[in-house]
Amino acid sequence: MNMDEKQAMVRDVALQIILILIFIFTFLYMHGVPQRLLAKFRFRNRTSIQAKRHFVKGAQLLSQASRSNSTSLAKQALSEAEKSIALNPKDAASYILKAMALDLQGFRTSALDALDAALSPLASASLADAERADALLKRAELRIAASSQPRNVDSALADLKEAVKLSPKNAKAWCLLGECCEGNKMEEEAKKAYKEALELEPRLNTAQEALNRLASS
Repeated sequence: MNMDEKQAMVRDVALQIILILIFIFTFLYMHGVPQRLLAKFRFRNRTSIQAKRHFVKGAQLLSQASRSNSTSLAKQALSEAEKSIALNPKDAASYILKAMALDLQGFRTSALDALDAALSPLASASLADAERADALLKRAELRIAASSQPRNVDSALADLKEAVKLSPKNAKAWCLLGECCEGNKMEEEAKKAYKEALELEPRLNTAQEALNRLASS
């Protein structure tokens, strides 16, 4: 087979492939498949935008509620968070917003449930490492606040260890890890955590006072 015959064969094969693709597209178009896919994409995109609008509005309301200690504004922020979740249940940020709005109203158990949802496999993929660390830190704070049950403290300790692993420059997480270890009589681990916190924030008085206390005990 000479060069011209090879080129002719390649052209024939390419033409056959093009004709097959045209036939497939025509068949799908006649059955409305591309139109349905496009409509579905547009719906998802519109839903995502609406969810983000509710989240942004909720975040603004929560910020105002935090500054003014307003229960009314916190309730409005909660409502916006729930609307965002209904539209996009895979966005962890909306669950975190919900948790913070609930916590501001004093509903710690419900806030913990919302953080559990944010850190679940369904939603946690939407978080960057630093964001996930912040969520773990917040959950640990709530668990320690509700530490009447030993398992809450143990769970908080696990959250804090994971938080500093994901975000090793989070001084607040290191300091709280130190407090949690100290409370569990894990003095060496507490000292290490406090030292890490001080290296990141040398003016962190809580960590320095804790180290002085542990040194004199």
